[in-house]
Amino acid sequence: MQTERASGGGQAARRDLKVIVGAAIIRDGRVLACARSAPPEVAGMWEFPGGKVEPGESEPEALARECVEELAVRVEIGDRVGRDVKMAHGRSVLKVYAARLLGDDEPQLLEHSGLRWLSAAELDSVTWLPADAPIVAALRPILAAG
Repeated sequence: MQTERASGGGQAARRDLKVIVGAAIIRDGRVLACARSAPPEVAGMWEFPGGKVEPGESEPEALARECVEELAVRVEIGDRVGRDVKMAHGRSVLKVYAARLLGDDEPQLLEHSGLRWLSAAELDSVTWLPADAPIVAALRPILAAG
């Protein structure tokens, strides 16, 4: 994804907008929330697992890779959840997808300090990272529908 901005001479300068993907892993009407372990300013806040889309990867490929790296789970990627969320002063965008675990995979604490399965009624029981908050709102009716 690219955006344009005006440079000093009035010409449009192109810059790459980094895409960050997140997984709303849903099982039995609950979504997986992961507590950040770092950096210190966000440690203990909750997020959806995921990370940067690398060159040559599709968004679903990147998300599947990130879930293996962060949680040691294989996932099937579904539909988008919520809207694009601008991050890092507009230099990146978060896109979250619904996902489900494959086989009997269980999430492992590899990069996070905690994991919780939250129902629609429990979504506000944790402190979400600001970028994830709009996604939480979009998830509420999905989880409530079961």
